[in-house]
Amino acid sequence: MLVLLVLVALAGGGATYWRSHQVQDPSLVLSGNVDIREVTLSFRVPGRVAEVVVDEGDRVEAGAVIARVDPEPLQAVLNQAQGSLAAAQASLALLQAGSRAEDIARLKAQTEGARAAVVNAQTTFERQQALLTSRTSPPQALDNARAALDQAKAEEEAAQQALLAAEKGARPEEIAQAQAQVETASAQQKAAEIQLADATLHAPSSGTVLTRAVEPGAMVAAGTGVVTLSIDRPTRIRAYVQEPDLGRLAAGTKVLVYTDARPGNPYAGTVGFVSPRAEFTPKQVETQDLRTALVYRLRITVDDADNVLRQGMPVTVRLADEAR
Repeated sequence: MLVLLVLVALAGGGATYWRSHQVQDPSLVLSGNVDIREVTLSFRVPGRVAEVVVDEGDRVEAGAVIARVDPEPLQAVLNQAQGSLAAAQASLALLQAGSRAEDIARLKAQTEGARAAVVNAQTTFERQQALLTSRTSPPQALDNARAALDQAKAEEEAAQQALLAAEKGARPEEIAQAQAQVETASAQQKAAEIQLADATLHAPSSGTVLTRAVEPGAMVAAGTGVVTLSIDRPTRIRAYVQEPDLGRLAAGTKVLVYTDARPGNPYAGTVGFVSPRAEFTPKQVETQDLRTALVYRLRITVDDADNVLRQGMPVTVRLADEAR
């Protein structure tokens, strides 16, 4: 009986020793979910929806046309802006070119005519003065001659100033003002061109249409959601790792992503981001056990994603080196 008790004690001690010295499985296994981003597409301009060329479930490529609003009102605004720009440019060119030779010749002729009128008015005035001295003409006639002479001199001065202005050309301030008007008209045309381009809604990236919120004929305001697009390329995985394993999952680490749909055929992935902040931090970290409860978020990019991966799908992540 004593021998039997000794044998049982030795067996128990051996089992305890074996459990305490056995090699633990060092492989790292993480759980996560497929994290596919979504974006709601909308027009930057208001208007009536002319057409929606995609439907729910359609696959679209980056730059593909999604929908259009009626461009006719926007085209009219652009035409008006183009006309204003052309008029401003013509005014600037006219000022920069200066007066034509024909205009200068006409102003010279007007100046000569005004000078001749002054000579004639001066002669008439002097004659009236002589007649008034001899008392053969009333004083009113002299006053009329003086007024005619003053008017002729004023007209001659105006003609001379007009000729001088034509010969000198436009003032720098006038040219600067015309240039500013051209720049303003050009900016208005550019804005109208942008608005017309915004009448067509394009896909910002490849993806799948999830929802179609409007139909042709509907009036939409700027910013009204038209379709919701699922951006499934690149496909990302959201997973969490505990603090002791952070050193094994640096950015760029290769991993394998397993799904229930294809457990024997994992996807290849790469760790792209490791959060520097714990997602669930205890209020007070006092023991080793509490410190190991900290988890950090990972973002893994799937290199060979296909349409099997869907939003929220649970996955298992293993290190590629350890899975071989």
